[in-house]
Amino acid sequence: MKVISLVGARPQFIKEAVLQKHFIKNDIQKILVHSGQHYDYEMSDVFFKVLKMRKPDYNLNVGSGSHGVVTGKIMIAFEEVVMKEKPDVIIVYGDTNTTVAGALVGAKLKIPVAHVEAGIRQQPKDMPEEINRVVTDHISQYLFCPSELAVKNLEKENIREGVYFVGDVMYDLYLKMRPYFDYKMVEKLGLKENEYILCTIHRDFNTDNPEKLKSILSGLSQIAHDMRVIFPMHPRTKKMINQFGLKFLLENVTIIEPVDYLSIMGLLEKCFMVITDSGGLQKEAYFAGKRALVVMPDTGWKELVEIGWNKLVDSEELYRVYKLFVDNRNFKVQQHIYGEGNSGEKIIRILKD
Repeated sequence: MKVISLVGARPQFIKEAVLQKHFIKNDIQKILVHSGQHYDYEMSDVFFKVLKMRKPDYNLNVGSGSHGVVTGKIMIAFEEVVMKEKPDVIIVYGDTNTTVAGALVGAKLKIPVAHVEAGIRQQPKDMPEEINRVVTDHISQYLFCPSELAVKNLEKENIREGVYFVGDVMYDLYLKMRPYFDYKMVEKLGLKENEYILCTIHRDFNTDNPEKLKSILSGLSQIAHDMRVIFPMHPRTKKMINQFGLKFLLENVTIIEPVDYLSIMGLLEKCFMVITDSGGLQKEAYFAGKRALVVMPDTGWKELVEIGWNKLVDSEELYRVYKLFVDNRNFKVQQHIYGEGNSGEKIIRILKD
């Protein structure tokens, strides 16, 4: 069997890293294609280095641009690779322009598409990621779902064939990499376990609205009077804080440069809780046994909200809900809703069968 994997953004690189060892173990011929959608060092090359991924066989070097331009460039370049390599299956991950471009190429060339992280649904329905998810799911032959809720989402859209609950490959990755988590930043900042909050904010709906951003920063400043707040700041967030003149609100907050996966996992493992608008970090917090305030109107990981582990919050609610979390430190969830840490193995077995 010959497989092509198409990746292009942070979450896709690390999901690919999980499957990589299973391809080797099962003697499956594997072609890795990097779309180049995210091409800066922190977003791509660092993961090849830290997670010991092999270099891509092809780099499409599409760079940035509008949704239509990026998707179109990937389709044109990827189609050439697929026609040359003639794979049995194309694997795509997540919900980016790279994802939908790869799925469309497979569908047009009548090559089966496998979607890893299928069935995630989130409001609003017109957001680019949601469009990418829905289109990819409807033209894929193998839909690998991270949760039972994802399976139910597909059933509502009358997608039942080729649907598999395999668990979340991110949980596989978390368990695999846990012995290598980097705690240097914890030590450097003099942090004590369960006595600080890890915060990341980068979504445009939070950063590009001056009133919304001011409200978030005010909440963080208020929280920082009670408990230390560690804030690895995304370049977009930094730019907008400076543009809106809101830096004064961060006097009590510890700002650090963005850190790599192993370092942020080290910070996560030792924190008390998380405040974030990151789709990945809100779920990784669950893996680490840390609750999260999710500063978003909706989330793709609704199962974590439904069980009460995470909480969707408006910017004005940050301090109030933080206090509720502090007062309920012993909140427990017994079951693990994202599988047993063997998702990659299940995916490869299904594809082989």
